[in-house]
Amino acid sequence: MPQMAPLNWLTLLVFFIMIFLILNSFNFYTFLYHHKSEKMPIKSSAKTNWKCL
Repeated sequence: MPQMAPLNWLTLLVFFIMIFLILNSFNFYTFLYHHKSEKMPIKSSAKTNWKCL
């Protein structure tokens, strides 16, 4: 029946959006960010004088 075709497209759209969101959330939560154990040295801002540039 051609009248039911939009419902099939809507079902496929919802299905693929849900798969997209599930895969993105899986990718987001499985990414591990490793912090550096040593701290970066704090640079002195007294040496930088932006008015002379």
